Parts: sequence; structure tokens; C-alpha cells
Amino acid sequence: MPKKQTFTLVSWNVNGIRAAEKKGFLDWLKKSKHDVVCLQETKAHVGQLSPKLVHPDGYESYWSSAVKKGYSGTAIYTRPSPIFAETTFSDPFLDGEGRIVLLEYEKFYLFNVYFPNGGTGEERLKFKLEFYKRFLDLMESYRKKKPVVLCGDVNTAHTEIDLARPKENANTSGFMQIERDWVEKYLKKGYLDTFRLFEKDGGHYTWWDMKSGARARNVGWRIDYFLVSEELKPHVKKAWIDSKVMGSDHCPVGIELLI
Repeated sequence: MPKKQTFTLVSWNVNGIRAAEKKGFLDWLKKSKHDVVCLQETKAHVGQLSPKLVHPDGYESYWSSAVKKGYSGTAIYTRPSPIFAETTFSDPFLDGEGRIVLLEYEKFYLFNVYFPNGGTGEERLKFKLEFYKRFLDLMESYRKKKPVVLCGDVNTAHTEIDLARPKENANTSGFMQIERDWVEKYLKKGYLDTFRLFEKDGGHYTWWDMKSGARARNVGWRIDYFLVSEELKPHVKKAWIDSKVMGSDHCPVGIELLI
């Protein structure tokens, strides 16, 4: 029987990788020693980055950047070499804003996704909902071949315990029912919210509004997730939120897989 391998995977919306670098991101990366680190909202093209950010010791890196500079963007740092990497999927809704990096490993596919924010107007909300639909179709097509891990900033809190003030935000993008319904559709398709496999209570958040000092009061939202296709459930050994890690308005979230 092949020996099982432990993967620690972390996802973090860094709100600008160059800003995060100045706040100690590379020290955190070195000390944390995670196997795979997925970033969202990198806000940079590779040519704008320091060599240490592109080639940190012990990691390969894969980047997807928006056509628009200083906007969106995703990246993955990985210790184990992937079999395959992809950042474009021949779909104008999924491509162009640097929102997806896909890596294939022996036992699973890993999607790192920065889902759109719908808060800037009706057109952007429509774009966000269409992105949810098209990405789910894409992910399902890969799942036919092997299990899937999805991580990233989903930009929607799923239930009332996933944000500090649900009633006040019922009509705010990120907690509107039409957005929450899409998160529910992902779960009904057989994707598991890994954090909720281990923690059923509220008060655990991954994003806080910086302008209002909400982090100090823990008035936040849980909008950063690891979802896994249900066939991976026996292999998820841990799931966590690193709320003490600073450097962004989001904090890292992670899982441990034994597979």
C-alpha cells in the first residue's frame, strides 16, 4: 500500500503582495513551513515583484494576474511539484482578472480562487453570480477525474454565525440571500466546508473592516474558505483560522490533509 502524505495547505487574501512583503510576509512564509500557500488579491504582475517573492527558498510559485495593474490576482507557493498548472480556462468570466490558479497533484486538484466582490453595483453583483455558476461547472468537470480542493476568498459569508452582525448586513453584498444561495449550491453539490467539520460555533472570522478598527473588537466576517469534495472528507485531519496573523485585512485559513 502506498505511504500516505501529509499536506498542510493555507489560503490568505494578502490585500497586495508587495504591501504584505513590507509587513513581513516572507518571514511568515519561512517560519510557517506550510506545504502549499495560496494567495488572493496579490495586486501585481510577476515583473513588478522582488526575486525573493517569486522564488522563495523551498517553493515553486505560480501566478495569475489581472490585465488591469494593481488589481485582483492570485498565486500559489508549493513545496511539492505539481503535475500540471493552469491559469486560463477559455471563459471570459473566469479569465482576465487573474482570479484562478489550478494545480494538479497526484491525489487531487487544487483550485485557488479569488471570487469577485459584488459590492460596487448591480452589474458587478451580476458578474459575481455568473462567476459562481461558471466556476462551479468548471470545478465539477475536473472532479470527474479526481477529488478537488477549493480555497480562497469566496467574498460571501454562508450563514448568520459567519459574521458578527448578520441582521444589519442582510442587504449588504457578501451576505445577500442570492449570494448565500450560491455557497449553499456548492455544498449541495457535495463540497464540504472544512472549518465547519471541526468548529460549529460562531465568533470565528477571517476578514475585518480596517477603517472601523473592527479586528480589535472581532467584528468580522468569515469569507475565506477551504472546501473539499466529499470523497476527501476522511483525509481532512485539521482545519483552522490563524486570526492572530497580521499583515492584511484578512487572516490565513488552513487545512491538513493526510492522503
